[in-house]
Amino acid sequence: MTATLLGFAALFALLFFGLPLTIALGSVGYVGFGLIIGFGPSNAIIAQTAWDTVSSYNLTVLPLFLLMGNLVNHAGLSRELYDASNAFVGHRRGGLAMATVIACGGFAAVCGSSVATAATMAKIALPSMRRYGYSDALSTGSVAAGGTLGILIPPSVLMVIYGTMTETSVGKLFIAGVVPGLIGVLLYVGAVSVHTAIDPEAGPAGPKAPWRERMTRLGAVWPTLALFILVIGGIYFGVFTAQEAAGIGATGALVIATLRGTLTVATLVTVLGETVRTTAALMSVLIGALIFANFINVTGISSETVGLIRALDLSPVVVILVMIAFYLVLGCVFESLAMVLLTIPVFYPLVVELGYDPVWFGILIVILVEISLITPPIGMNLFVIRAMSQVSTGTIYRGVFPFILGDVIRLAIVVFLPGLILFLPNQMG
Repeated sequence: MTATLLGFAALFALLFFGLPLTIALGSVGYVGFGLIIGFGPSNAIIAQTAWDTVSSYNLTVLPLFLLMGNLVNHAGLSRELYDASNAFVGHRRGGLAMATVIACGGFAAVCGSSVATAATMAKIALPSMRRYGYSDALSTGSVAAGGTLGILIPPSVLMVIYGTMTETSVGKLFIAGVVPGLIGVLLYVGAVSVHTAIDPEAGPAGPKAPWRERMTRLGAVWPTLALFILVIGGIYFGVFTAQEAAGIGATGALVIATLRGTLTVATLVTVLGETVRTTAALMSVLIGALIFANFINVTGISSETVGLIRALDLSPVVVILVMIAFYLVLGCVFESLAMVLLTIPVFYPLVVELGYDPVWFGILIVILVEISLITPPIGMNLFVIRAMSQVSTGTIYRGVFPFILGDVIRLAIVVFLPGLILFLPNQMG
């Protein structure tokens, strides 16, 4: 226990002084493991962990799904998703905000990143909502909250990282994210309805689109829908693995971008560059996290925590609720990815010991991270929207509050109805 506390204290100190997360995690893990076991084995672990990570077949999903999202984004499909959603619900009170949430869900199905989803949809949705007189709170809140769907609706970068750290099936995690992702969309739409019911001036209704226009808009997004169904359906029915699905998804996105005439040589170079940089950054962070996890494992903190829980005779549900409260507080003051990388080595063995399914716990973690992305004062999506909208931080905070309440409801559904989350992955081919 003492070694673990000293390790976390050293890590927080390094982060406080501005050391990159990757170096901080790796340094503390290396030194801690070396002091306990020996620096010879610690040297070997660094080399082996780095090699195993960059050469892992399971992690091929990471660059391929990132490539798919970048290609789809540069193909301009995000605009068409928003236009299609707006054609169906834009005439309702708060309809543009609802369309934003729905479009975020659609874009999340081919993106995998919350920040990218929020930034992309902010460029499209915020000008439109301002033009129709929407309040700054509702417009920025809907984009910030809708963007969080990027890491829950598959494919998801965070699910890949969690699956790698815990050796959980990435394919099952993807399928398990579908139902809570759809629940999230519905609850966010409900939050918009409640907001506009209380303050009708916040989201006035727009013009009603004729059915011919609706069908035209819907027809424009069929490539995105077809790509999502192909990738996720193939994983669900066992036609191909998550790794194969990533390759098929990237190829499909390449074909779509080419047929739309948006894929120039310059665009392809930009897309490939963005994918390489993001992959390298995520891989380096993951290597540091795995080195740190080795240190946590040898300290014995997990077994000590299990022993403490048994001594206190707490029920598994109470332990999970305490853990959720810890994550919610931590999410207010800590960056989301760092929060996951630091806590998974400690909490995952405990959750498995309590008898919970690793896939279910992965979805719970992703939802908690979603909440942290829109929780003041550190929520990353809030900073993205603040920079892109020039709206005051306080206004954005007020705007996301109804959506946070929706997240709390979804969190309760996940905790108390785990069978609903695990139904689809348990039926996989």
